[in-house]
Amino acid sequence: MSAPTSGSLIAAVFGLIFVVANTGPLPAPVAALLQGIACAVFVAILLALHRRSDRPSSLVRATGPALGRVYWVVVAGEAGAIAAGLVALNGPLNSPQAAMAWISLVVGVHFFALAIVWKQPFFHGLGSAIAVCGAVGLVLAAAGASDAAIAATGGVLPGALLLAASLRGSAL
Repeated sequence: MSAPTSGSLIAAVFGLIFVVANTGPLPAPVAALLQGIACAVFVAILLALHRRSDRPSSLVRATGPALGRVYWVVVAGEAGAIAAGLVALNGPLNSPQAAMAWISLVVGVHFFALAIVWKQPFFHGLGSAIAVCGAVGLVLAAAGASDAAIAATGGVLPGALLLAASLRGSAL
């Protein structure tokens, strides 16, 4: 599997997880609709990636990020930041409803590092959008907003952004 294919697949899986895992606080019909759309987009991405992998190797885009040592260092830092934040949110801050917003903030920031390492300017925009969603979700949690507002802003929307980026990447 090429690096661009791996990246699109990783984004698609996490995008789907973000949407499905965070629609619980939303009204049931809205949650079902969003989950259905996310699943349909995920299947479209898988089909696009499959079609791309069927092309002769000379036509497959050979450039893109490698999932090498630097990638895993970035992921390890991301995991550490997520864990530390979750400990604080679930412990002394007593704000477990803000957990997904924190995760989105960290995921967004990790795209800045990947943009630099992989020389992929697109990741700056994606990272900014996801980080802003996470930050707004954290502000909503601190302000006592509803769980639905926090989940939609800090989880569902970042998931949709990941799916959209993956769909774009799978079509290249």
